[in-house]
Amino acid sequence: MPTNSTIPPIEKSPPQRRQQVNDIGFRVILIPFFGIAIPLLTGMISGQHFTATQLKVSFLYTIFIAFVIWEGNRYLLFSMRSYVDWHKKPVRKIFVLLFGISFYTVPVSILLLAGWYRLFLHSSPNWQVVTSATLIMMICVIFITHVYETVFLVKQSENEMLRAEQFERARAEAALEALKNQIDPHFIFNSLNTLSYLIEEQPARARQFNDTLADVYRYILQNKAKDLVLLREEIKFLEDYFSLLKIRFEDAVQLQLEVDPIWYDQFLVPPISLQVLMENAIKHNDFDADASPLVLRIELKNNSLVVCNTIRKKQLRKPSSQIGLRNLDERYKFTTGKSISIAASNDQFCVVLPVLNIE
Repeated sequence: MPTNSTIPPIEKSPPQRRQQVNDIGFRVILIPFFGIAIPLLTGMISGQHFTATQLKVSFLYTIFIAFVIWEGNRYLLFSMRSYVDWHKKPVRKIFVLLFGISFYTVPVSILLLAGWYRLFLHSSPNWQVVTSATLIMMICVIFITHVYETVFLVKQSENEMLRAEQFERARAEAALEALKNQIDPHFIFNSLNTLSYLIEEQPARARQFNDTLADVYRYILQNKAKDLVLLREEIKFLEDYFSLLKIRFEDAVQLQLEVDPIWYDQFLVPPISLQVLMENAIKHNDFDADASPLVLRIELKNNSLVVCNTIRKKQLRKPSSQIGLRNLDERYKFTTGKSISIAASNDQFCVVLPVLNIE
């Protein structure tokens, strides 16, 4: 297989919209609460000096003040979020928030509180009460701003985690697609080499090889885009592919399939995985029909396919990169979440492929 693969570029996600929070219930409860609690706390409104009508009208006015202060600061907070980032410049963020809410809250509070004295008491403002009420409102605004910022940071963290997860999924899908795309050139290269050999050495077998090759390649085209196929389909494909090898090598290669057909429709495997192991065995071993045929044995044990071949190592011009087995392992990790395992002895090379139970 080619040692280099190009992973398709991953599309960037569109710019995120300005974050919003569903705080309508929060505002409906707390705005009237502050509009009533702050005047009572500062002694600005007292039931001993006001009639019932004056109390109602006065509280409506102070609730209006709380509404103006809350909504104005809320607008400033939402507007300023895009200008300074908490993570990059936290000190500047704190300064901008404090300056913004102070610049709005203090003059507006003083103006509206002083207006209450003029409208309802027809007197000069009690500046001690106005100062106390303004200070309390500033403390409340800072607290509520902190709550909003905490909610925003939590939502931002959740969004970042979601985007990271989506990016990882896209990267994995792109990498898996790249691994799948390596199957085509590798298979074509080996098949054309074999066909070329047969045309020169055994012309009568070349046509049979060509017809069988068409069936095998059809399976690759139909299933390469799939992540998983039935074990039945994969074994049928392996048998077709093995018939290609038999045309060329005759009795020098042998397949021992020791899987009960009852399990064929019960398990799923990544497509073209068994063929990779058969190719790997052909590539790395010497074999002949009389002295040492290459035997490939496939068994189903403990929800895994155990694929073993006899070893008679071929003298290669350069050490194997084992890229085929690494790519197969990566495909298994992407599609099943499991890794393949490899065990080798003096005379046997075995690869364990996990299978997924349909049930």
